Amino acid sequence: MNIATTPKPPYYAVIFTATQTDDLDGYAKVSERMVLLAKQQIGFLGWESARDEIGISVSYWSDLQAIKAWKQQSEHLEAQATGKARWYRNYTVRIAKVEKAYSL
Repeated sequence: MNIATTPKPPYYAVIFTATQTDDLDGYAKVSERMVLLAKQQIGFLGWESARDEIGISVSYWSDLQAIKAWKQQSEHLEAQATGKARWYRNYTVRIAKVEKAYSL
């Protein structure tokens, strides 16, 4: 996993933070599919993820319309429903406008 390469701001970050249940059957396959599918969406800029006790995934998008379209994508809706029903104990989604970014 690499750090996402994003364009010069402004752009948006969707930060998904979650703790998982013990029932992760099928999770890895669906998670991998969601990343591949997100990469095909108009406005997608990049993705990063880390997991320990708490999982944090950040996807980067060109604008709020692209985020809205991704949230309503049919396979993503199915994954969201399964996540709520089986894979996640709890989660939080935060959407932030990136106004400045720098790196080493």
